[in-house]
Amino acid sequence: MKKRYGISLGVSPREPLSRTAELARDIDLRGFEALWYIDFQLGMKDVYAAMNLAALSTERVLIGAGVTNLVTRHPTVTANATAALDELSDGRAVLGLGAGWSAVLGAGGTPSRLGELRSGIDEFRQLFSGEPCDLYGSQVRLAAAQRQVPIYLAVSQPAMLRLAGETCDGAVLMGAADPEFCSWQLDHIHQGLAAAGRDRGQLTVDLFVTMSVGDDVESATDDVRAWATSQAATFHQWRRMPPAWERFRPEFARAAEQYGLVDHLSLQAEHKYTVSDDFVRSVALVGDLDMCVDRLRQLWQLDIDRITFALLSGGRERRLAQLADTVIGAVEAGGGS
Repeated sequence: MKKRYGISLGVSPREPLSRTAELARDIDLRGFEALWYIDFQLGMKDVYAAMNLAALSTERVLIGAGVTNLVTRHPTVTANATAALDELSDGRAVLGLGAGWSAVLGAGGTPSRLGELRSGIDEFRQLFSGEPCDLYGSQVRLAAAQRQVPIYLAVSQPAMLRLAGETCDGAVLMGAADPEFCSWQLDHIHQGLAAAGRDRGQLTVDLFVTMSVGDDVESATDDVRAWATSQAATFHQWRRMPPAWERFRPEFARAAEQYGLVDHLSLQAEHKYTVSDDFVRSVALVGDLDMCVDRLRQLWQLDIDRITFALLSGGRERRLAQLADTVIGAVEAGGGS
């Protein structure tokens, strides 16, 4: 079976929006299945402007926010914007939803709790039906609704993993490009599927990873350090994690204290030096071509449907070409499922 891949990226404030269309077209032509845009209103250019430009310049790739939240935009606003994206893309929209972190905290909000997300998913289903529904203390109807846009939930911790298995069309699996860590997460997704009596085929598991390929391992590690630090900051509040990762808890605490939201994934972010090389190389794919390809092949042995690569800033065309022409080709040459 052919392996499926996606791309995740944000539009930097220093990057012309017009370039979004060019890059999206290249991603589409290279055969990637999904294209996810970061929704972070303070640190990135507008996600819907970017997605709509991408929709008008592509033909096959799925397009969605990776991910939005229930706090900075009302669900009716998100549902209507997603319906517009679906129209512009001829039915290729997907809705990525999460508890909210940088976007919500940056606006002074509080990330959604599990029950709020469960309710939010149900609200989107009702809105996308196009039928009148009793919500928000009133009867509302999304006039622009055309179909049930697939809902993906960004998940990393046990309760959220189970929720995705119980209710969603897809899971944006976030956390680490580490087979042991991912296997631990997938067990909870399987529990959610079983609890809801759902078949595995009803859920698309999309594993988000970050990678830097280079013969100089130290430089490659530094390349993804800001992203790794963002992950460490979110891990700080975790009550449970695989035993092998408990050794990193002091780093998670430092990252949470020093993380700068507006810098987020910037390669110049000062907060990136709060985590160790050991953690960076555990959470991301780092090293020469053989090292990265070997890790990817290990990940493909897990019960996942798609691997989405975060396309870091700084020479994105070069990174995309390397990924599509060299890395994926080497993985595919290795055979397997």
